[in-house]
Amino acid sequence: MYSRVTITILVISSLITYDNLNFLFLNKGIGIFGGLFHTTCTTSVFHIFILSISSVILLLTSFYPRKVWLKDYSSLDKILFCKLIYYQTVVINKMGEQYKIIEYSLIILFIVTGALFLISTSDLVSIFLSIELQSYGLYLLSTVYRDSEPATSGGLMYFLLGGLSSCFILLSTSLLYANSGTTNLDSLYIITSISNVSKDNLTSLLYWYESYYIHISLLFMSIGFLFKVSAAPFHFWSPDVYDAIPTIVTTFVAIVSKISIFIFLLELVHYTSKSFDNDFSWTMSLLFSSLLSLIIGTIVGLTQKRIKRLFAFSTISHVGFILLALSIHSVESTQAFLFYLMQYSISNLNAFILIIAIGYSLYCYVYKVEDSGTKSINGNEQGEEITNKNILNLNANNGEIYEEKSVNENNKEKDNLQDLNNSPIQLIDQLKGYYYINPLLAVSLAITLFSFAGVPPLMGFFGKMMILSAAIDNGYIFMSLVAIITSVISAVYYLVIVKQIFFYKPDYIINPELKDFNAEGIIIEKTGGLIKKVNIKINNIVISSSLSLAISIITFIISLFIFAPQHWLNLANILALILFNI
Repeated sequence: MYSRVTITILVISSLITYDNLNFLFLNKGIGIFGGLFHTTCTTSVFHIFILSISSVILLLTSFYPRKVWLKDYSSLDKILFCKLIYYQTVVINKMGEQYKIIEYSLIILFIVTGALFLISTSDLVSIFLSIELQSYGLYLLSTVYRDSEPATSGGLMYFLLGGLSSCFILLSTSLLYANSGTTNLDSLYIITSISNVSKDNLTSLLYWYESYYIHISLLFMSIGFLFKVSAAPFHFWSPDVYDAIPTIVTTFVAIVSKISIFIFLLELVHYTSKSFDNDFSWTMSLLFSSLLSLIIGTIVGLTQKRIKRLFAFSTISHVGFILLALSIHSVESTQAFLFYLMQYSISNLNAFILIIAIGYSLYCYVYKVEDSGTKSINGNEQGEEITNKNILNLNANNGEIYEEKSVNENNKEKDNLQDLNNSPIQLIDQLKGYYYINPLLAVSLAITLFSFAGVPPLMGFFGKMMILSAAIDNGYIFMSLVAIITSVISAVYYLVIVKQIFFYKPDYIINPELKDFNAEGIIIEKTGGLIKKVNIKINNIVISSSLSLAISIITFIISLFIFAPQHWLNLANILALILFNI
């Protein structure tokens, strides 16, 4: 209920923001709250984008992950005028832990508020307040699963290292104020523009000032923000935190915080990187970080066996592309930056939702055995009698997957997975042969991974192509070569996942205790009359409509983008032209 109310709030907020777009387009933006914040077309579009992404993520906790599908109950009139009654707790995971944490939605609202403020910030004070409001929520969200030891340790690591990055941002804020005498970013931009040409034309006006004063201060600020987007060489916290915290939380941490920080950095780069002399510019740090991110995210990702650690290094590699477009700073690169940020956020969202859905779909499967011994995750040892109802009750209460103990070495690692309740899929090997279990989810995940790799004609290909085109046009030949080579190499670890899914037979079989599962249900009219009794088999339990609908829509956007690209490309182009006043 709390998640559904929060989705309603976010949807209404996005509609209000959309309604204001015409006014902002005509007036080219407006300052609010005494100059602490400003709102423009660019900020409003990404406000809507963040609100929409957050709404989709909240679908994971707004509706139960599984449902019963019966052919007799699937017609439109039956759905509207009849009701299917069955023992829901054992089927739809009604007692899952993610539905017991009522603070989850409230914390997300704080994070979204901080993200929206950061995009629209116009003052050094509001920068720090916005980033801390967003970061504190992320720290709390990472540790919100109190009974999960990995999540607690991961959240604590995130908190301690996040505090260190905030120190760099606070240091840069104090240096900027000491050097410029103002906390307003507009005034800072004016001083930067004047100081850049002061040596030739305005020496008498700013004889005491050097342009590198502000650039050094902004260099410290960039260190703090590069840490928070997990860009190399400040990436070391990211794989550990992503892997430790529950997958539902990882979905939010990995996407929303990066969007807000990158849009803020776009405006900061636009107004402070224009240098008419050969002095040092702080944007060189973004280019250096881009180079390291491309190399580290690709090379280290090749050695990963855990799916979320692999996604973390994949994110680092893609952050390298985003920083490359950001540091070039031309109209074409800005357009590529905006488009790449949107398409990668959507693809990343789909990948995490798919991992969560795959975990929910395997609740009735066990690993193949090579001996007669069995063991379940919650400690039911060999020889215990387990009934159908007990198995489903335990699954429903804890969200656990039952495994049979195998002497095979590959299965030993799967038997000892931590935090299986909150992150059922942790190893790449757990996806082996999944195509033979659920072909639609497997194909959807393959399409998303191919988009990450930049395979045409998927959406990810156009994002990489635009950034590489902008880099070559502006003379960044070496960086373009590095980006192309690392993009080809990174395709290897995406193809490894695809190989596991499609080219191996699965290690899973349906739990022998559930093969003859037969539950009873009744279809009644909503006015109260009984229509018929029905039998529910194990193959009648499927992924819920909320998950399947979200996955279907996002997958179609990724795969069919080539047939209607003009809307996304025109949006990115218009926002870039408005930023450059063209």
